[in-house]
Amino acid sequence: MPRRSTTTDSAGRGPSVIENTVAILRCFAPDRQELGVSEIAPKVGLHKSTVSRILASLEREGIVEQGASRRYRLGLGIIAIAGPLLADLDVRRAGYSILQDLTEATGETSALMVWNGSESITVEQIPSSHQVKHTSSLGSRYQTALSASVQVFLSGEDADRTRELIDGGIVRGLGDAPAADDYLHRLAEVAKRGYAVNYAETSPEEVGVAAPICDHRGAIVAAVLIPAPRFRVDEDCVVSLGESCMKAAHHVTLRLGGH
Repeated sequence: MPRRSTTTDSAGRGPSVIENTVAILRCFAPDRQELGVSEIAPKVGLHKSTVSRILASLEREGIVEQGASRRYRLGLGIIAIAGPLLADLDVRRAGYSILQDLTEATGETSALMVWNGSESITVEQIPSSHQVKHTSSLGSRYQTALSASVQVFLSGEDADRTRELIDGGIVRGLGDAPAADDYLHRLAEVAKRGYAVNYAETSPEEVGVAAPICDHRGAIVAAVLIPAPRFRVDEDCVVSLGESCMKAAHHVTLRLGGH
């Protein structure tokens, strides 16, 4: 996570308490579930005493909690805050039973992803029954250009917006202009085919297949994702998973009033 700027704006104001609090909460991730004050402070560009005061306030509200090591982790209070939003997500309600059917049919994990303008975020998931499987925590965020769900969402963006995300380093994994040109061509193929594939391009052990969910306006509002271990997925299986994923996404689209 880039260091936060502590400089004031033209009106003489620095980052607000809310901005600092959000920055602290965003330090926690599936691979960084427990953090100490001394680890958080340099990530957000704040003094340790400021971070400590904010964390103490969050702890009183149950948003964070301390373990035996005195390091902080997210607490159950954050679920109470996010719960009404998750429960009100039409696409989540519409997609849940379809994800269940998809996992049963393919034997692989299925997930529902949404886009916040720069990241693909997991909002629902049905794990595979296999002992070896790929899953992610709800709320996991993905910015890698070759991630299957990111490809799906960017295939619905205009080229200028996609270049802006790439040039700004927000969408990661592409280094130069020729790579960006090739990527835009790849996105056009995704839109034409109806699903995106990440065949061990972001992780040597994982294959991802994703298809878009559209609303009544035809806009992409979510994606169905199938992540699977590479050893179970050959080229023929990729096509089969892609078609199953696309069919499931189509069923969710119909439930949302799309075509």
